[in-house]
Amino acid sequence: MKIDIIRHSLSHIMAHAVKNTYGNVKLGIGPTIENGFYYDFALPVEASGEGGAFLPGDLPRIEKRMRELIKQNIKFEKSFATKEQAKKIFKDQPYKLELIKDLSAKKVTIYKSEEFTDLCAGPHVKTTKEINPDAFKLTKIAGAYWRGSEKNPMLQRIYAVAFETKNELDNYLKQIEEAEKRDHRVLGKKLDLFVFSDLVGKGLPLFTEKGSIIRREMERFIIDEEIKRGYKHVYTPDIAKVDLYKKSGHYPYYKDSMYPVMKIEGEELILRPMTCPHHFQLYASRPRSYKELPMRIAELAKQFRYEKSGELSGLFRVRLFCLADAHIICKKEQASDEINGVLDLIEFVADALGLEKIKDFRYRLSLGDRKDNKKYYKDDKAWSFAENVLRTVLKQRKAPFFEAKGEAAFYGPKIDIQMKDFSGKENTAFTVQYDFVMPKRFELTYIDKDGSKKEAIVIHRSSIGAIERVMAFLIEHYAGALPFWLSPVQVEILPVGEKHRNFAQKIRNIFAENKFRVEADESDETLGKKIREAELQKIPYIIVVGDKEMNSNNLAVRSRGKKEIETIDIDKFIEKIKKELK
Repeated sequence: MKIDIIRHSLSHIMAHAVKNTYGNVKLGIGPTIENGFYYDFALPVEASGEGGAFLPGDLPRIEKRMRELIKQNIKFEKSFATKEQAKKIFKDQPYKLELIKDLSAKKVTIYKSEEFTDLCAGPHVKTTKEINPDAFKLTKIAGAYWRGSEKNPMLQRIYAVAFETKNELDNYLKQIEEAEKRDHRVLGKKLDLFVFSDLVGKGLPLFTEKGSIIRREMERFIIDEEIKRGYKHVYTPDIAKVDLYKKSGHYPYYKDSMYPVMKIEGEELILRPMTCPHHFQLYASRPRSYKELPMRIAELAKQFRYEKSGELSGLFRVRLFCLADAHIICKKEQASDEINGVLDLIEFVADALGLEKIKDFRYRLSLGDRKDNKKYYKDDKAWSFAENVLRTVLKQRKAPFFEAKGEAAFYGPKIDIQMKDFSGKENTAFTVQYDFVMPKRFELTYIDKDGSKKEAIVIHRSSIGAIERVMAFLIEHYAGALPFWLSPVQVEILPVGEKHRNFAQKIRNIFAENKFRVEADESDETLGKKIREAELQKIPYIIVVGDKEMNSNNLAVRSRGKKEIETIDIDKFIEKIKKELK
């Protein structure tokens, strides 16, 4: 794509501008990324900022120099050099020398743009005339370890966004500005939903009363719905012997993201990173008949993953999360029907959350890589069969999907439901996985009609995903104004003055008896301030009670996002919001 070539060329222009401006700079790498590019630098201590670190005020200065270079119509000239020649060219660039050393090719590709030379495979624009000088922006500075390893030096990374036209850039920046307003970490604090504590630990959220209400509603909703659909809800331990994960095969694959082993009374125990081996023990606790299949074992399970601190992000990436997890143990010929049933459930859940297919989410068919025997279980026939089952189901459903090689689990392919956040970034929210490996490892068998013992297959699935991640997504999707059924406070009663407080409490009690989450603000603040506070808290319905309301059976109701006041009989209003809740 042309835009990728422009972005790649701009990363060179940025490095050129930084060297022009700050002198003896050591260069890292400058790849393109989604919507832009970055470049890593090591500044000399005397160059800028505090001890050689870029400061935000440096970005406009670098941008200005980049625009000056672009307007000079600089040519990008490609050449080749032997590794020995390249070492001489980059003799003052230690990071480039390290890259040259690691290259397997005998010849090195070099690009020159005026006096600036860089190690790069390209491609680039022919001249900077092809770059719109007003269609890029440097956005932020961050620290980044060289080659992503904490053992290496920390470099300074400058991020940028770039497009073909200024209009595209302006639209993107507006979108980002809106996304920042919707940031669930900011809204979570403003709406009093969750907090983090350094004393508790990074990536371990503490949910307030209001945040806990949202979680509880989601959890009750999914448990009730799953039980209706034939799932057996269970409880299993948050800890297990390491042997369990060695048997499942998870230990070598997930070892780096697991917590350290605890040695107690001669046993090695570990906090569980997944639930499936526990569920398999329930199934394998006694012989099973074909009549018991499919068996759908479900749990709201706490799972523990060691995420590096730099990868933690509010509720999206945490170290402890609660997954609406389930494992369907069934016959091979039942797989298609069960996968369809799971996708029916996922689409029902998405609809209940107010999310639309294509607009808010799409399906990804995540395939294995047959050549990668380290990452994926070796059984080409089983892979082909499983991938075909998932692909056929998606095609029959006419579901929007795309295929991604190398994204499967080590034990089989999967369908990932990719959810778009407000900034357009995709995250995996829910998943359905076909597993032909675990039944072998855990001897998950059943006695068939003819009395023979046969091996089952397993379908792993999450229906509402990780509660924390979906909460974060919903907070941003709705900018904190959650659907009525999920709102921590659904109705706020505001007495005009002190003499109206008893009546406000009476109204509050009526709503509470009808099982609505309701509060009455009896503070001494002015009515205007009470209304503003209720609006900031994104409460769906605000009811003002004064003399007029005390002398009638009517309520003055302000609906969230609307300025006008609706006068409505209390019984009619309760019936109305009961229907909304249903």
